[in-house]
Amino acid sequence: MASKVTIILGGAASGKSAFAEQACVKTGKSRVYWATSQIFDSEMQEKVARHVDQRGAGWTTIEEPYEAKTALGAAQSQDVLLMDCATMWLTNHLLAENDLEQETRFLLEAIKDCPAEVIVVTNETGLGIVPENALARRFREAQGRLNIALAAAADTVVLVAAGLPMTLKGTT
Repeated sequence: MASKVTIILGGAASGKSAFAEQACVKTGKSRVYWATSQIFDSEMQEKVARHVDQRGAGWTTIEEPYEAKTALGAAQSQDVLLMDCATMWLTNHLLAENDLEQETRFLLEAIKDCPAEVIVVTNETGLGIVPENALARRFREAQGRLNIALAAAADTVVLVAAGLPMTLKGTT
């Protein structure tokens, strides 16, 4: 991928992370993985372990659940940085009751300032039913706004469904 900023979005278990990882490998650049998840239970520990196995060797990992500037600031021009994922990053800020608009601005600024090629994985949450509780509805709306902002700032946007990529913006 020749783009500086690429957004890979899709539903849960759609194949978006695997697609994004392969896109990073294809660049031939040094690979940096920005892990945004926090591990609070054994289910999440197992998911993280599966992702580590799937990724394989050859990645430098930055575990940073909140600070975009810290994670993106660690990458160099010869790198490709994979943020996996913006959804967990947003969830962390939502549950911490941080200002989501401000944090989104900080994220977009950090992406813009990052010297590396950046690939962001994010979930498309607007294709399902309206959630039954206020927190879930707030999250869905915030995720939609974040995805719109990320896509607007990106050179390339790819939707992955059933493991199949469809380019929505730019070229792959």
